[in-house]
Amino acid sequence: MQVDPYGVSHLSSDEACELLYSNPALDLSLLRIDDPSEYNHHVSNNYAEFEILQQYIQSTGSIDEFDRLNQNNWFMPDEYKRMDIAKFILDRCVNEGELQRAASELMLFLERDLFPLLCYLKYMVDVFRANNIVWGVGRGSSVASFLLYKLDVHRVNSLYYGLSIEEFLK
Repeated sequence: MQVDPYGVSHLSSDEACELLYSNPALDLSLLRIDDPSEYNHHVSNNYAEFEILQQYIQSTGSIDEFDRLNQNNWFMPDEYKRMDIAKFILDRCVNEGELQRAASELMLFLERDLFPLLCYLKYMVDVFRANNIVWGVGRGSSVASFLLYKLDVHRVNSLYYGLSIEEFLK
C-alpha cells in the first residue's frame, strides 16, 4: 500500500487481490486501486454481484485546498451531523462555573469551525461504548479541554485542575 502526499492510501491490483484472499468479506468500496480496469471488466462480464472497485485518482490541488474540501466529509450518521452539540454539552453542565467554561470553549471551537469535530467525537464515544471498546483516561493537551471531558473523550476535569484550553487550542 502506498500513501500519497494528501494522506490517501491506494493499492496495486496485486495488493488488492492479496487483501481479498486473506479477507473475502472485505468491503471493496473502501479500496482505491491504481488500475482496477481488469478486475472491473471481469466483474462486469461474469460476476455482477461483486462491487466495482474505485480507481485511485491523485488530487491536483494544494494540500491546504485538499484539507479544506475534506473537512466537511465526516463519516458518521446524519443524526450526529445534525445534532445541536452546544446544547448537548451545556445540558451536561451541573453548575455556573461549568456553564461558563463550556460556553467559553464552545466559542473557541465555533471560531475555528470545529463543531463537526465535536459531533464526531460524540459519535466515536457512543460507538466505543456500544462495542465495549476501552479507551484511555486522557492524553496530551486534549485533557485541557473541558468540552472533551463533558463528551467523555477523556476523564480529566480540566476545570477542577485549572487547565487552560489554550494548551489544547494553540
